[in-house]
Amino acid sequence: MLMEKIPNRKEIINRKLLISEIDDIAARYLPTSFEFRSELLEKLKSVLELGNKELERRFLGANKGRPAMYANSFLVDQIIRTIYDVASKKVYRLSNPTPEETLSIVAVGGYGRGELAPYSDVDLLFLFPYKQTSWCEQVIEFTLYMLWDLGLKVGHSTRNVDECIRLAKKDVTIQTALLEARHLWGDQELFTEMRQKYMKEIVAGNSKEFIEAKLQERGERHERFGNSRYVVEPNIKEGKGGLRDLQTLFWIAKFLHGTTEISRLVELGVFTEKERRRFTKASNFLRTVRCHLHYLAKRPEERITFDMQSELAQRMGYKDHAGTLGVERFMKHYFLVAKDVGDLTRIFCANLEAEQQKKSRFAIARFGLRRRKLKGYLVESGRLNVANDDDFKNAPVKMLDLFHLAQEKQLDVHPNALRLIRQDLKLINRKLRADETANRLFLEMLTSRNDPETTLRRLNEAGVFGRFIPDFGRVVAQMQHDMYHVYTVDEHTIRAIGILSQIEAGLLIEDHPLSHKILPKVLSRNVLYCSVLIHDIAKGRGGDHSVLGAEVAEKLCPRLGLSASETETVAWLVRYHLAFSNFAFKRDISDPKTVEDFAEIVQSPERLRLLLILTVVDIRAVGPKVWNGWKGQLLRELYYASETALTGGHISEGREERAKHLQENLTAALKGWKKADIEKQINRFYPSYWMATNSEDQIAHAKLMRQADKKGKLFTVDAKSDPFRSITEVTIFTADHPGLFARITGAMSITGANIVDAKIHTTTDGMALDTFFIQDSDGKIYDTGERMKKLRAAIEATLQGDRKPHVEIIDRRNSSLPSRTQVFRVQPSVLLDNKASNTHTVIELRGRDRSGLLADLSRTFFTLSLTISSAHIATYGERAVDVFYVKDSFGHKITNKVKLSNIEKKLMLALTDKTASGTKGVKSKKKAAAG
Repeated sequence: MLMEKIPNRKEIINRKLLISEIDDIAARYLPTSFEFRSELLEKLKSVLELGNKELERRFLGANKGRPAMYANSFLVDQIIRTIYDVASKKVYRLSNPTPEETLSIVAVGGYGRGELAPYSDVDLLFLFPYKQTSWCEQVIEFTLYMLWDLGLKVGHSTRNVDECIRLAKKDVTIQTALLEARHLWGDQELFTEMRQKYMKEIVAGNSKEFIEAKLQERGERHERFGNSRYVVEPNIKEGKGGLRDLQTLFWIAKFLHGTTEISRLVELGVFTEKERRRFTKASNFLRTVRCHLHYLAKRPEERITFDMQSELAQRMGYKDHAGTLGVERFMKHYFLVAKDVGDLTRIFCANLEAEQQKKSRFAIARFGLRRRKLKGYLVESGRLNVANDDDFKNAPVKMLDLFHLAQEKQLDVHPNALRLIRQDLKLINRKLRADETANRLFLEMLTSRNDPETTLRRLNEAGVFGRFIPDFGRVVAQMQHDMYHVYTVDEHTIRAIGILSQIEAGLLIEDHPLSHKILPKVLSRNVLYCSVLIHDIAKGRGGDHSVLGAEVAEKLCPRLGLSASETETVAWLVRYHLAFSNFAFKRDISDPKTVEDFAEIVQSPERLRLLLILTVVDIRAVGPKVWNGWKGQLLRELYYASETALTGGHISEGREERAKHLQENLTAALKGWKKADIEKQINRFYPSYWMATNSEDQIAHAKLMRQADKKGKLFTVDAKSDPFRSITEVTIFTADHPGLFARITGAMSITGANIVDAKIHTTTDGMALDTFFIQDSDGKIYDTGERMKKLRAAIEATLQGDRKPHVEIIDRRNSSLPSRTQVFRVQPSVLLDNKASNTHTVIELRGRDRSGLLADLSRTFFTLSLTISSAHIATYGERAVDVFYVKDSFGHKITNKVKLSNIEKKLMLALTDKTASGTKGVKSKKKAAAG
């Protein structure tokens, strides 16, 4: 039946002509000879190659995956049939075969369905009668080796009929494979016997067990692949909402109803005609994407990776629109299709449950016992359903009230209700959006202490969320084509609200102690939850999403019932929701100017509390590996410094007064030290040291330096780790010399240490005391196992001139394989800022992250004769943002315009290394260079 759908089959493969050509080869050589096998293989390779080229040409022209899969199955069918005929009729021909000397070749799995993606495995079952004969073994071996030599990936099993049935009873995977079995060639009666026994002994009466096994299998698979259909590199085959979910429905339908025809399922009442169209569109789209993936990768690639996404979008005709890239539009379509698959799965499962209830009186009685009325709704098996199918038409507000009640009573929503909502979504219109009751219900669900994340996700899955809040509807399935954001915008937002709820409930107190502590002090929970809801709502509109989002807040918040002052605060939070992280991660918090500038933006302790919590949940919800203790520490430091400033403390306490205060603390702490030794220690440092370090570190430094002096050591390394802050602090005390920072960063780079922060101090007697805050590649502490020993050795060898890290970095970079992330382009920029600090020029560098980037930048600073006082390193996926506080060789800010221009030029060259991506269209910025 499938073959009838394939036009011009002989252009793909002409088996009659192929057999004739094989007969010619057989006329020249004995079929058992090496020469025959060799020429046969070359002929089959040629035919297969030409057939595959024709299939790819047709696919790229039509852009339709399902016909391409059918045609691919047809080509492989003909190859296998030809090989089997050669094996059984020429190479191992029997003049008088016995009943045992018969064989049936059966296609199973996806190949059995006749749906073979270009590079997918070919799964075969070799079916023999009671016992396997030597003739069967020879034919099977010939067939398999020929297929393998052709480059096909073949999965195979060799069994008799009874073995098939016995193993199918034990293993649901074998059960599923045989469910899709298709007779390919050989003995038809043997296949029919197996099929009849399978239907009688496996299918009949076992539907409940099969369904439960397949649904459990689906759940476990979702867990393995992230349990979200909104990850930015989805697996089209195994991921949630992918092809395997559709295939699970097909398997259950075939097991239960004996059909995989979607039109037949409509006749049986499983799906409506509208749902059938959605099913068919989803199925066709996913199959087309999968075929493109295979052809692009030239292998069975199932993940829509970053490097594939742009090419897929282009091949499937997605163009860039204002504010949205074509690749983002393509991925949005993918996520919406995956969402449709989820909807259809729920509908199908609801129908299965209804069928099971009808088949068993006991089941009806049992479910009847569980059925009760609740506030005009029905509760069935712990799930909330409408009393009548026209309830939503009569009162559209019930589409929100249903979820509100389910949240309040901790009930699930019945699939039947979800199906009716999907059919009546158009009733969520301007009138309902303006309804006071509807808005109150939504706000109560959003701010509920009872798991708002689950309720909002249900609202989103049902399509209610995006219809009721149209601005949110615009970001449903909206992805960002970068390595930093793991989830789509809607999924990120819902996760952020869930994290906020968990912090409030005390479930994340160990990770976020400060947020948990200050949250009860927040004056308006409505403000906090609404700001999380709206903070990214304007992404993908072509402008600054913070500014545009604030405008959305000004319109949406009054509708939800917030007061004028609450609305103003939400709009401010959305406008400045990136400010806290920008200051904490990019500026030197020990510099009073940093706190002064930040406090000027925040202006009140209440806004400070709100902004910290919003920042924490925003970062935490980006992805599973984005948050770490070091980020938490930086945010807490800025919070406490700003809180002091906003509650009457002095931000810019006189430098001399502060230094004197810290020196007194140090004197008191160094018990047992002679007065002269203490004075010597204090006089070794310039005033900047006392501004940039705390008492605890100053005490540790004094002891470290004293020990080094006593032992006469010219090189000392000390390391300590703090798992809560996810940081290893490495302090190096050695003789100062030009380029020291560059050499140390190079040594750290070649040992795999990621520097996230650095403090550089020079003593009055010519020594350097540098502190580096480092992590491993997973954002965790570094000093585990032998790594610190290697790091110490690398630094010492570098400082002694035995190792040249910059040369090693270049060699590694040149010898490394291209990364799939090279597809991303990052616009490099250099920002020179003389306003951010009263004592330093602040240089912010943005570019594509690469191995050894910090080392390259540090060498550039050295060649420019700039002294680095502190460095703050951050990466956001493929994007690096590094900030340096620098002075010239005389210890002053850089204000000369010619010097600033030269710095900008040299740093831009370092950012746009010839091995890095994103070297086109370079832009740089200068901000108030004169300061």
